[in-house]
Order: sequence, then structure tokens, then C-alpha cells
Amino acid sequence: MELFFLGTGSGVPSKERNVSSLALRMLEERGTTWIFDCGEGTQQQILHTNLRPRRIEVIFITHLHGDHIYGLPGLLSSRSFQGGETPVTVYGPRGLKEYIDITLQISGTHLRYPLYVEEVEEGILFEDDQFVVEAVSLQHGLESYGYILTEKDKIGELKPSKLKELGLEPGPIYQLIKSQSQTRLDNGKIIYRKDVLGPPKKGRKISILGDTRYIPDLKYKVKDSDVLVHEATFASDENQMAYDYFHSTVQQAATLAKEANVRELILNHISSRYQGSSLKQLETEARTIFSHTQVAYDFFQYPITRNT
Repeated sequence: MELFFLGTGSGVPSKERNVSSLALRMLEERGTTWIFDCGEGTQQQILHTNLRPRRIEVIFITHLHGDHIYGLPGLLSSRSFQGGETPVTVYGPRGLKEYIDITLQISGTHLRYPLYVEEVEEGILFEDDQFVVEAVSLQHGLESYGYILTEKDKIGELKPSKLKELGLEPGPIYQLIKSQSQTRLDNGKIIYRKDVLGPPKKGRKISILGDTRYIPDLKYKVKDSDVLVHEATFASDENQMAYDYFHSTVQQAATLAKEANVRELILNHISSRYQGSSLKQLETEARTIFSHTQVAYDFFQYPITRNT
């Protein structure tokens, strides 16, 4: 899995940063890509990457401010023109379905693939054999959510030494043993999978939050995340401004990361007021509280490795 930041600015596009959009590429896990927010120009940003719109499976919208949704109709439309045929599901707050329906209808856009729009509430959105995805409520001027993705643990690897001790040489039988809890051999002997496997591979946890005021109790939701993506619209000395505009400071994001014991904090949604040395100062401020911090920039890629 890999995070691919397409737009990392707040409010309006700038020369350095486009507005909010983030891709989670899961080619090995699912052969698909998930998108989080879709600000104006998202499909233009995608043109500068090796991301393929036809691989998009799910789009999560954190809230309905324009810098998070104005690129959505265009991306949905272009995906159809570019040969996308597989279904897409879009999750987001109340009003999202009306927004999509009206923009596609008025523009005369007809999609060649099934589109499903699910308006969310706090709680589990869906679960399959790989992931559980949960929406958590945030505090912003509009209804806003964060999305927490928890990958399920995988069974461990076969131990060839154990199998060879049992007289089994490498071959199709190895895969058969791994695929079921017990296997009866031709000689009648039963091999129990649990006896020939290494420890399970712990699943990863990714927490991607939308625009929000600082919420200390979020530490219980994002606890032990492998990566936390948190907005940091303002510097540490702008607490009042952050509160007034329903945003967070660098210090607040870093404090949450520390108290939640996350592995890595990535600061996102950066105000265009911070450039050059002042931008570097944001990272310095965060690292004095939580050392494993990076400030995202457009086209920044972050591989999410397993915590071993």
C-alpha cells in the first residue's frame, strides 16, 4: 500500500500546492486505488502520475467544501471516457448524492459504469475479507468525517523446514496446506496448518482525517495507526485562528499523534501563507513534539510498510 498525495493545500490552489486530494494505491492488495477527497484539478494532477482512473474503486469525501469536491464530477466523467467500466462507490456526508446527481444531469454526463453514492454517518461503513472502514465525526463548519482503514491480519508464511521434517517436498501440496485448516495426505496422515505456519502478519491501520478542529478524544480512534494524515492549516501559535475557522495547528496534530502512539504523522492541508523557511518551520514545530512527522507536498509518496 502507498499513499500518493495529489493536492496538499487548503482553500484555493496555489503555484506550489493544489487543493485536497489523496490516493491510496493498493495494487498488490486489491489491484485498485482509493481516493480521499477530490478538489478542483484532481484529474489534472493525476495526469502527472502513473495512477489510472479506471483502477479507482472507492472515493471517500470528507466534507462538501469546494476545495474537497469541485474536481469530483470531472473525474467521474473522465473515468468513463477513459474506459473505466468497473463500479465506483462514493462515500461522503449528506448532500453528496444531490451534488453528484445535479452536476452530472445538468452537464449531460452519462457514465458507462455503475456509480453508487453512500451518504455516511459515524460508524462502520463496510467490511470485507481484507478491510474494515470506519467513519469518525470531526468538528468543522460543515459535516465532516475522517476515515479509518484497518487491514485484517493475514495468516503467516509456511515453514518449509517443518514441512520437510514431515517428508513433504516443495510443490502444489504446500499451497493446498496453506489454503485450509487441515489437509489429509494420500497416506492418511493429517497436516494441521497451525503446526506449520509462522506468526500471523499484523494488518496495517491508516487514519485519514478531513478538516477539523483539534479533538483530543480522537486519540482513542486513531490509536496505534501506522500512519495518521492530519490537517495542519495553521502554525502552532495560531490556536485562536484555527479554532475560529474550524481547523487545527501543527502543534495540535503532533500532540494527537504522540498521544495516540501512531507510527508516522503526515501533515496535510497546508495554508498558502507558509512558504520556504516558514514551511520548514512547521515541520520543526511538529517534530519537537512528535519526531516521526513529515509535511506532505504535492506528489509526495509514502509506502505503508508492515510494522514488524
